[in-house]
Amino acid sequence: MQTKLTLRLNEDLIEKAKKTARIKGVSLSKMVADYFRSISANKSTDKTTSPVLSEISGILKAKAGLKQGSGNYKKHLEDKYL
Repeated sequence: MQTKLTLRLNEDLIEKAKKTARIKGVSLSKMVADYFRSISANKSTDKTTSPVLSEISGILKAKAGLKQGSGNYKKHLEDKYL
């Protein structure tokens, strides 16, 4: 069952959200619903991680030999910052 929801937001934010929805080819309602779905499905215990960050986490590939958890990565950080 779908129910109507009223949100009170800054006009500028609403216009930017509408533009983004148009560009993505989806309705603003779908965009908001998807966002709510993503934050309610977030099982992370880290409350500071946003759904967007969770979604893009791991997209970039680590340089060869510098993957987290490897001794090389730790050495790289020590060399760079110490």
